[in-house]
Order: sequence, then C-alpha cells, then structure tokens
Amino acid sequence: MNEDNTITEEVSHTENTAEETLPSGPKRVVVDPITRIEGHLRAEVIVGDDGIVQDAFVSSTLFRGLEIIAKGRDPRNVPLLMQRICGVCTYSHYLKSTMSMEDALGITIPYNAALVRSLMDTALFLHDHPVHFYQLHGLDWVDITSALKADPAKASKLAFKYADNPVGTGENDLIKVQETVKKFAEHPQGLGPFANAYWGHSTYRFTPEQNLIALSHYLKALEMQRLVAQMMAIFGGKQPHPQSLVIGGVTCIMDMLDPARMAEFMVKFKEMANFINNAYYADVVMAAEMYQHEPSVMQPISVKNFMAGDGILVGRNDYILSKGMILDGDISKVLDIDEDLITEEATHSWYQTDEALHPYDANSEPDHSKGYVDGESVGPDGKMIHSKNIDPNGKYSWIKSPRYDGKPMEVGPLASILISYAKGNKRVVPIVDEFLNKTGLPLSALFTTLGRTAARMLQAKVIANHGLEAFYSLVENLKTDEESCAIYTIDNDKEYKGRGIGEVPRGMLTHWTRIKDGVVSNYQATVPSTWNAGPIDANGVKGPYETNLIGLKIADLSQPLEIIRIVHSFDPCIACAVQVMDVRGNKISEYKVDPLYGGVCSV
Repeated sequence: MNEDNTITEEVSHTENTAEETLPSGPKRVVVDPITRIEGHLRAEVIVGDDGIVQDAFVSSTLFRGLEIIAKGRDPRNVPLLMQRICGVCTYSHYLKSTMSMEDALGITIPYNAALVRSLMDTALFLHDHPVHFYQLHGLDWVDITSALKADPAKASKLAFKYADNPVGTGENDLIKVQETVKKFAEHPQGLGPFANAYWGHSTYRFTPEQNLIALSHYLKALEMQRLVAQMMAIFGGKQPHPQSLVIGGVTCIMDMLDPARMAEFMVKFKEMANFINNAYYADVVMAAEMYQHEPSVMQPISVKNFMAGDGILVGRNDYILSKGMILDGDISKVLDIDEDLITEEATHSWYQTDEALHPYDANSEPDHSKGYVDGESVGPDGKMIHSKNIDPNGKYSWIKSPRYDGKPMEVGPLASILISYAKGNKRVVPIVDEFLNKTGLPLSALFTTLGRTAARMLQAKVIANHGLEAFYSLVENLKTDEESCAIYTIDNDKEYKGRGIGEVPRGMLTHWTRIKDGVVSNYQATVPSTWNAGPIDANGVKGPYETNLIGLKIADLSQPLEIIRIVHSFDPCIACAVQVMDVRGNKISEYKVDPLYGGVCSV
C-alpha cells in the first residue's frame, strides 16, 4: 500500500523543493510504478517552469495474456478462465464471457438466472466502489498524519453534518482509530500500510477532524469487504472467483429456493447499503465541500465523449443503469451505440499490427521493440537524474487504443451516471440532484476529477438504494417458475460469433468471441481501462488518462500527488487492460513453476 515511486525509488516527504534543485526549462516527472491499482502503470509528464503539465504519456509495463488460452477450447470452459483476467474484476469477466457465448449460440437464459446474476452484480459493485475510494484512492484525499492530531469529540459531532446516522464515528470509536494508527507510527517500520506517502501535501484540504472521520471509515471498509464477499458467495459458491454461472443460466438453484439463504443475502445487502449511505456518501459530500476550490481536482476534463452499457437488471427489460453515448459533453442528447464502429489499434502499443480492427478480428501479435530513450527526469529528491524515458514517437504501452468511430471515449461510473442522468433515469436523477443540492455544486462539476470520484459513489448509492428490486422480482417469479438454465446445442459444423456487453464497476466491458468447429477460434476482451488508458492513436489523439493530465499544475515535482489523484480517479485495472492473442498459434512465452517454492521464471 506504499505510495507511488517517482523514477524507481520510494517517495517520502522531503523539505527540498523542486525549485531549489532543478535547472530552468521543461522537466520530465516519472511516476513508476503507480501503486494502489491493479497491475503495473507508468506515468510521465513534461512540466514547465510554472509547474503546469505540457504533455503526458501513460504506459502499461505489464505484459500478460489470457485470450490466447481461450483458443481451441470448448466454449463452456472459457468463462471460468476469463474471470482469471483479474483478481478484482473476476465476476465482471466471468459474466461478460458467459454472455458472449450465449449471444453467439443464440441462447436466451431464464428470467430467474438473469435476476440471480444481477444480485451477484450488485454484490460486486458494492464491494468494488468502497474498496476503490478508501483503500486505493482515499489516501489521495485523506492525510493520515493530520488525523492523528484531531480532537475525537469534535470529529464525532462533525460527522452528523454529513450523515443522519454516521458509521463508526462515536467518540470512543475515533479514539480507538487514533490508537490503532499510532501503534503503526510507533513501529520501527513506521506507519505500515500508510507509510511513504505525501503527508502534509499542499493540496490536501480536509481538517484534522475530517481526516479522522475518513480514516475511521477506511478501517471500517476493511470489515465491510468481508461482508460483501459473503454476499457474492451466497449465489456464487465462493469469492473472489465464483463458479455458479454456466452457459445458459446458473447452477445455484438450491440457494434460490432456500428462504434462509435468500434472507441472508437481503440482510447483508441492507447492512452494506447502510455503509454506502452513511459513510461512503458522507465522505464524498465532505470531499466535495472541502475540495471544490482546489484547482487540481476541479480542472475540467478534456475528453468529453462518454459511453456506457446498461447495468443490473431488476425487472423485465428494466435496468438500474442506462446505456448510450454522449459526444462533446452534450448531455442534451444520448446517442445509441453502434457496436460495428468499435475498433482497437496499436500505433503506439507493443503489437505488430497497427491497423484499427474490430475486436472480432483482433490481431495482437506482440512487438517487443523498446519504446524508451535515454533522458533525464526529476528524481524523488527533486534533483535531475539520468533515466529511460518514454519515446512518444515509438511504441510505449501494452495497452491498445480503442476508438468509437475514430473518437476516444471515457467509460466508467462518470459516463454511466451522466448518460443515465441525461436519459432521465428515474432511479439516478433524484440521487444526482440530491448530491448537487447538498454540496452546492453545479452539474458541470461532474466533468472534473472530483466529479469522477463522486460519480463512482453515486453509482454505488443508486445500486444500494435500488438493487434489492432484483431480489423482490426474483422472489415473486419463483412463486410460479423455478427454471434456472436453458437447454442448447453447439453444432460443430456451424460458425458462431457473439459478444457480452454491459456496465461493470470500472465501466463498459465487452467480450467478443468466434466459435468454429465447436471450439473458440478467436477471442478478445475490450475492457474499461483499455478505453481510458490507451496511448496516442494514429491520428495523434490521446486517450482520457493522458489528456486529463495536460494542464495540471503540480505544486512540488518531487511529490506529484496531483498526478496520482487524477489517475486513481479512473480506478485503473491494468491487469484487465493488457491482453494478447496470437492468431497464428505461435508460442509467445513459456514459464516454469517451482511447485515447492512457488517461484516463476521465464524461459
């Protein structure tokens, strides 16, 4: 959980400022790796003497491949493999992979199965978003050392300003939180999971008492992770890799018909919903109050094209989250998505075929040519050091550049909330309006880093408030219908193609498959972080990560918290974003695993 590395060394608080040690002229700041994300990510920015970012490059340095494993396999086995793309987004990939096979084979699953899948989806969203805000993104907003100086009695009273029924903020609770973290501070290794961060940074805005409230919720969120994992396991069998989805439906019929199991899910859901409404929501309202005048989080975003899938079925053809597309920030109209206009290209990605291709026709043979050149960058002590820097004219990332009709798109909770709001979604509009009224923010404030972070919370709140509609629909349908799986056949003499598409916690996810001779002949996953983190395309157009960094003012080049805060607001999942498939069946790499020690070496 350590803070990010600048260049290759741990960054810790330093009294040396960049202005005291750096020569004049543009400087390159490298953060590698960016931590508190899934996977490996590197960010480089060019900064002028005024501290403003002039250009930015984001590179995935992790190479891994699962899509190649799908080739030649029975379609019924592939979804279980695809959920291993990530250790966080497991159910997302499991579900969309299963849906791609069902779409290809023309299968309509039973209504009960669709509703059970939705309930599992609610568990994933309610797990993923709080984990992101507290464990992954929270330290970008919360100064832990400041919380140790807070007055617990004062903080306990303050908590009622943000929630009618605050969670974990009684005076004794807050005293215990301070004692717990002070034990970390007194340990020889320092603050433990909170060590080596940018404490005292000039862009932190919370008071000591507000920091203490959020720190208490950080620790409480760890407990809630266990609860929500149990929710998933009720229908999924286990967590993080559930096993109850099959092509055609679900296998957890006994759980669906067991009143005790159903009641257990409902009770746990309501407990998690209480945390969302009285801790997560309260902390983001608090952040909106204190950070709405902080330029580094209120800078307008640059890519204003948004795309989202529908999400969480709660009734027949009734979804909590709306699908569609917004272009150029125009929320007066939401357009339909034409899936034929989706492409991925690799002009600046380490693959041999640069051509923009539809995911059904993906050709992703790797190109191991280097994308780095000798240069100089700002080190963690604020001094210039020799380093290997990204070559913007070459290939510099394992992530491709998806485009919709040639346009970069942002996907994720912000896109989902904006599209649902613009479509007049009856579940979303009141919750967004309530948040804006409570914080005094205009709708335009959503088009910022603060807005992106708030949108993730708002999506969680919408699901917390309405997710049980799927539960009640299931209970009602089970009175007359117990079907849980459809019958189907696979004709080995036919060719099939299909996709699974929809909204997942990090945005719109699509899995694309071709089936020939009874086995998968081609497979591609186009994931949210690929849309958001892709490098420059053939037309010189950057994706959302890179464009959002340009224009950012950095207060201290040796502590680039502003960069981290923006990148984290997307909730990067780089393990999901980087996949590879060699359509010719060539061996890409081979690994030997030591069964005694678990060591892995490349050969």
